Amino acid sequence: MNSLSIKNLTKTYANGVQALSNISLEINNGMFGLLGPNGAGKSSLMRTIVGLQTADSGEILLNGTNILENPMFIKEQLGFLPQDFGVYPKISAYELLNHIAILKGVSNKTARKEQIESLLEKVNLSSQKNKEVHTFSGGMRQRFGVAQALLGNPKIIIVDEPTAGLDPEERNRFNGLLSEIGSERIVILSTHLVEDVRNLCSQMAIMQNGKVLLQGNPNDFVTELKGKIWQKQISKEALEKYKSNFYVIASHYVGGKLNIQVFSEEILPDFEAIQPSLEEVYFKTLNQI
Repeated sequence: MNSLSIKNLTKTYANGVQALSNISLEINNGMFGLLGPNGAGKSSLMRTIVGLQTADSGEILLNGTNILENPMFIKEQLGFLPQDFGVYPKISAYELLNHIAILKGVSNKTARKEQIESLLEKVNLSSQKNKEVHTFSGGMRQRFGVAQALLGNPKIIIVDEPTAGLDPEERNRFNGLLSEIGSERIVILSTHLVEDVRNLCSQMAIMQNGKVLLQGNPNDFVTELKGKIWQKQISKEALEKYKSNFYVIASHYVGGKLNIQVFSEEILPDFEAIQPSLEEVYFKTLNQI
């Protein structure tokens, strides 16, 4: 069992923006969802974990070793799939994986070949191995990204906004692949898409403005909201009045009509009770009063 323990991590940039504010997280094997709007601090946290930037204070322990003091320790057992990774033109998928494997220290040629062939099979790209990666579709490129992240059998994989720009079919295929690889290692999925966390993660944290607002099991959070989320269709002009009188956690248009969702532990006779989902957990957490 692998463990990543983040304790009291802070980071303020030179322009005065506090990107990370006293972050503490405990992460073990399996899929961990890091959920939050753009600018919440998710990418800053990812960059600090992988050693691309330093922290001002706090510590990060991977299996008991402080990786802020020993950044090479995590780099040797890390797979990283950034939001948008550049690829060399004029190089095939197989050649690029071979190159990355050498950089990752897979020095035995036979072992390297076996690992690359196996990973191409796993991500369903064996038939495309001699094609240049820059010609791949978005979904194929993301699956290639998973293959390169898995080279060297890492103990921790970090995936940043992986399904942005994928069509629904590619997204389902990619999510299936992610859930498959998450059993024997830590996989941190950083995203602003609630659906990806709901479908994949047994543990999660919600971030906003460099702080962790909530962490734990997604299903537990949904259960806690049962019987407390209410919905009503209103006119656009009445929105501010409802916001003054109720704990409005979200508002959105359905069929051109404005619907509001309200948190209340008491029965609201004029509202319709709805079954909560992780989306309501997310909006309630971001709109705490």
